[in-house]
Amino acid sequence: MITLVDYKAGNLTSVRRALDNQGIKNQVSADPEVVRRAERLIFPGVGHAGAAMKVLMDRGLDSALRDAFKKGTPILGICIGCQIILTHSEEGDTNGLDLMHGRCVRFRLDDPGLKIPHMGWNTVKITRTHPVLSHLLPGDEFYFVHSYYPLPEDPTKIYANSDHGGSFPAAIGMDNLFAVQFHTEKSGPVGLRLLHNFANWKP
Repeated sequence: MITLVDYKAGNLTSVRRALDNQGIKNQVSADPEVVRRAERLIFPGVGHAGAAMKVLMDRGLDSALRDAFKKGTPILGICIGCQIILTHSEEGDTNGLDLMHGRCVRFRLDDPGLKIPHMGWNTVKITRTHPVLSHLLPGDEFYFVHSYYPLPEDPTKIYANSDHGGSFPAAIGMDNLFAVQFHTEKSGPVGLRLLHNFANWKP
């Protein structure tokens, strides 16, 4: 059973539909105790980092996520859920959960032909193998919508990159935590494959 953390993120229905498509049992919860006891967690999200952190703190979900991480619960972060696992975000100048040391930074583009947010399909290049990324192929594309991206303090925590005016981390991880900047639930068969991999991952 995968528990989706409900913190008014906005894309819970899409993630649930993708999990249902793969026959993966799931539930949505805003209850910190349910999150603490979960077998697996998906930490999804769209929106603003500062607002997301406020909801997490108001609901007591910030400490529940930290507790789940410490006890080894497999966690998958998606989009905002990839950004606020880090120490700090430039979006709203807000502290994150600090599950992984690092920063979330805004795109700074020199090419006037490129826009912020980075929106649409883009190739993801795997730089280090990981079970959650297994069976993905060179040239596979995923769907992105974001103006900020994760930048771990330790570059060995980066497992895949994409490019928008320069290379940026698209997948990061450590221990029982893995997170992607793109939207798995909007990325067609390759996104479903990644969710299937996560559901079977044994950190």
